[in-house]
Amino acid sequence: QVQLVESGGGLVQAGGSLRLSCAASGGTFSSYAMGWFRQAPGKEHEFVGAINRSSKWTYYAESVKGRFTISRDIAKNTVYLQMNSLKPEDTAIYYCAAANLDSGFARRNEYPYWGQGTQVTVSS
Repeated sequence: QVQLVESGGGLVQAGGSLRLSCAASGGTFSSYAMGWFRQAPGKEHEFVGAINRSSKWTYYAESVKGRFTISRDIAKNTVYLQMNSLKPEDTAIYYCAAANLDSGFARRNEYPYWGQGTQVTVSS
């Protein structure tokens, strides 16, 4: 059983940056693909990005490509979401998720393990 805890959310002005962290425990961190999703008020969960098991490949939604970067620190059992050039439409609760995946990273239902989420609010 994998436990995930996100941190790093907060309030930031448009154009600013935040770095979210997701600390994992209870499993072999390097064996999991890690995904980031977000949910804005009144909307469905949206795929943000993912990093594969080997950390060799990252994948991003078109809406965040070029602005967000996912990385993984194996020694710290932590995955990061660096968010730059933030926009008000990035406001959402951000969740990290873990799964034994080699494809289908954008499919929310493929991830059995989820964190509790962290709020990101971008003011205009």
